[in-house]
Amino acid sequence: MRGDRIVYLPEKDVNREVVLLGILRELAAELRPGGRPARARGDGLLDAALERDLGFGSLARAELFRRVERTFGARLPDGLLAGAETPRDLLRALAAAGSAPDPTALAAAPPAEPAEAAPESTRTLPEVLAWHAERHPERRHVLFEPGDGTSEELTYGELLRRARAAAAALREQGLAPGETVALMLPTGLEYFACFLGIQLAGGVPVPIYPPARPSQLEDHLRRQAAILRTAGCVALVAAPEVMPLARLLRAMLPALREVVTPDRLAAAGEAVAEAPLPPVAEGDVAFLQFTSGSTGDPKGVVLTHANLLANLRAIGQAIELLPEDVVVSWLPLYHDMGLIGTWMGSLYYGLPLVLLPPTSFLARPVRWLQAISRHRATLSAAPNFAYELCVRKVDDGELAGLDLTCWRLALNGAEPVSPETLRRFAERFAPLGFRETAMKAVYGLAECSLALCFPAAGAPRIDAVARAPFARDGRALPAAAGEPRPLRFVSCGVPLPDHEVRIVGGDGRELPERREGRLEFRAPSATSGYFGNPAATARLVRGGGWLDSGDLAYVAGGEVFVTGRVKDVILIAGRNLYPQELEEAVGELPGARKGCVAAFGRPDPAAGTEQLVVVAETRESEEPARERLREAIRRTTVDLLGTPPDDVVLAPPGTVPKTSSGKLRRAAARELYLRGRLGRRRAAPAVQLAQLAWSGAGPQLARWRRRAGESLYAAWAWLLFGLFAVPAFLGVCLLPRLSWRRRFARRAGRLMARLAGIRLAVRGLEHLDGARPRVVVANHQSYLDAYLLTAALPPDLAFVAKRELAGNPFARVFLARLGTFLVERFDPQQGSEDAGRALAAVRAGESLLFFAEGTFGRAPGLLPFQLGAFVTAAEAGAPVVPVAVRGTRSLLRGEEWFPRRGAAEVIVRPPIAPAGAGWGAALALRDAVRAEVLAACGEPDLAAGGKAFAPAPPPERLTAREAGR
Repeated sequence: MRGDRIVYLPEKDVNREVVLLGILRELAAELRPGGRPARARGDGLLDAALERDLGFGSLARAELFRRVERTFGARLPDGLLAGAETPRDLLRALAAAGSAPDPTALAAAPPAEPAEAAPESTRTLPEVLAWHAERHPERRHVLFEPGDGTSEELTYGELLRRARAAAAALREQGLAPGETVALMLPTGLEYFACFLGIQLAGGVPVPIYPPARPSQLEDHLRRQAAILRTAGCVALVAAPEVMPLARLLRAMLPALREVVTPDRLAAAGEAVAEAPLPPVAEGDVAFLQFTSGSTGDPKGVVLTHANLLANLRAIGQAIELLPEDVVVSWLPLYHDMGLIGTWMGSLYYGLPLVLLPPTSFLARPVRWLQAISRHRATLSAAPNFAYELCVRKVDDGELAGLDLTCWRLALNGAEPVSPETLRRFAERFAPLGFRETAMKAVYGLAECSLALCFPAAGAPRIDAVARAPFARDGRALPAAAGEPRPLRFVSCGVPLPDHEVRIVGGDGRELPERREGRLEFRAPSATSGYFGNPAATARLVRGGGWLDSGDLAYVAGGEVFVTGRVKDVILIAGRNLYPQELEEAVGELPGARKGCVAAFGRPDPAAGTEQLVVVAETRESEEPARERLREAIRRTTVDLLGTPPDDVVLAPPGTVPKTSSGKLRRAAARELYLRGRLGRRRAAPAVQLAQLAWSGAGPQLARWRRRAGESLYAAWAWLLFGLFAVPAFLGVCLLPRLSWRRRFARRAGRLMARLAGIRLAVRGLEHLDGARPRVVVANHQSYLDAYLLTAALPPDLAFVAKRELAGNPFARVFLARLGTFLVERFDPQQGSEDAGRALAAVRAGESLLFFAEGTFGRAPGLLPFQLGAFVTAAEAGAPVVPVAVRGTRSLLRGEEWFPRRGAAEVIVRPPIAPAGAGWGAALALRDAVRAEVLAACGEPDLAAGGKAFAPAPPPERLTAREAGR
């Protein structure tokens, strides 16, 4: 014994059956403390179904797999992880298994040449492949390591040849442009040829996931029939083992004309490989991405070639992909992170991709790390549960010889990211060279092709917020030091270049920073909608090109923090599980109350993912009948979702919360379950109604009060502006001296800010004392900036503004009386004359204030600085005073006219003197001033082409690049 766990010693004469039964019982007891699987006792355990009878889901199967291998010192086939139906299958495999080999025995492939990205002129994925195949046909594109000690290589030239053959075969079989073809293949090299072959033939690929076990083939295909029907698929490309049952789908789906294997496509295509293929345009649909697990009402996201390439280019720009980068992935190819992020991204940028089957990782998580170390991979991505699995399931003895110093970007996405997982992974693998700064929590969704937000450089940012105000009204206030149970959220960074994000409230208006709301986005990579589903598309699309993500989030410091999902999707091990159809199916079981079943996820911090809970109301009171119902629920869950529930709760009638209209309240059921109050005896209906009304009255009144207050404040702010506009205009026009007019404007601005409830803080005014003239440079967040800077700064500054403001006669007179310099932004000759007047004014002793960004947008971030202010300062020999404006974007955001109450801050930094005159001095001055403003404004850097971040290369690469210079 070791602690309270049994350690089985591998001996030659050991009774394998007895030891295996012990492992099964031990694991079953751990999965259900205090309970037992229906067949965990007696002689039938070896023939019990791993999922239906024992309740072993994918992660539990992987744990069983590892324990069996460690106990017997054997190496089981990776395919057994998914293919084993009963423990007896494991026993048979043990009899044929040999000793476990050295995990590092597989040699690394020769290093690939530096990559070349496809040019901007390529408009479709087939064009990208053709470009690479023409320039370097023999260069390795994918190295596939199936997990049996062998490897297969696929070059660009070979991929193009295979894809053309598949396309020719599909055309020969009658595939017309725009028709859809389903792709149900396991991870392997034939997947890529078939996918691109469908595109080259003018068709639209529809990836669907293959069945895990032979016994589930029929059930699996029936579940996929809903997707095939929705997509209108005319053909199905499937693995050979699926073919006997796949042909039965023709009777179910009249539109399905052909069911074919990759080998048949390849053989048929060789004979007609030279047949002409239809043209493919950037606006054509590249493929349909169906959300995994959605079978009741499947929604296929429409993605064009233009969408995909826009997303890939934005990702490459954000993370600064390098020619020496190498990608390792075990992610399934029917999932967008595996298909788009790893394969299509590698294809576009010409990066070598090392590919492992998903079962290879699940069976032995260390293989992922070994592949990264062996191939010196720099990029790899996975869901949160995978990082947690490495922390918990990789033995210390397996780490010998591993070197993770090469791993510069470990992307964590596709499911909620746990702060504890980030910490545990970094601590566990730091001795192997893994850097904490390499871990990046990313955010994306199929409706945006793949990625939407990437984090900034440095360690992951974790925001601790006060629990009470966040739970009460969605205010993400920073938690006070020492707060016992703060909520902790991981930053997903900033939107990709040319991608936008906003957070909106229930009224559809954009919310200020640190307020939770629905996350909406718009981007060149955004879908046009769901295939053949106008009703779902209408729910997705908002005005102004915005799309609803279905997620909840808030923004702090310009970074996005995703807090939860509006929908009731359950995420388990990177897969989406939808509760509605499971609830309906369980409700039909004998003994269960129809319409009184709730399915939801509960957090599993240890595994870094979620667990599935099914709550069913029943009137059964006898234990044998209740046990039969539990087993029926487990079987139904496995049949429908492909995974067993982690907990089945049989509750008395009236337990599952509902709305007054009879709809399930899953969030309320989940909360009761987590608090241990689910199933308690309920009060009389009248008392329940009173309790519900009382408990819901406070939050609802708070929401109404907040919305009413926001609307009243906006009305009050505009009323104030109207009341101040006329006297302010008259005062500025009638006062005879410029200094008087500016002081009058400053006092009026301060009074209006006070009456409007704007908490204006000013720091560093002492830096504006001293010698005159000087040039003041500020960032630009809102239309309120000029007004608040007038109120905050000394009255001897002349603003520099765009000449378009002079188009309004009242504005022209007002600005002229305040000595504002108007500059032309579009006419070079007029702009040069205006710059000359500004330079002359500074030389004559006038101090000017520039908004160096030149404009502002609704999204947070500091734009590149224009050079006008710095050329003026350098030529005049005047110091530049950096000024950072904070908070005005939340007070009045670009593209809207709904002001909000809040605080603003003006931070004045020490002056910076130019180091001489001329162009070089102006550039140096611009960079120094911008760095000061960036450090103080509290928003991300959107310069350098809008890169979200620019991670440093590993030390060894940096040295090589420097040596190359």
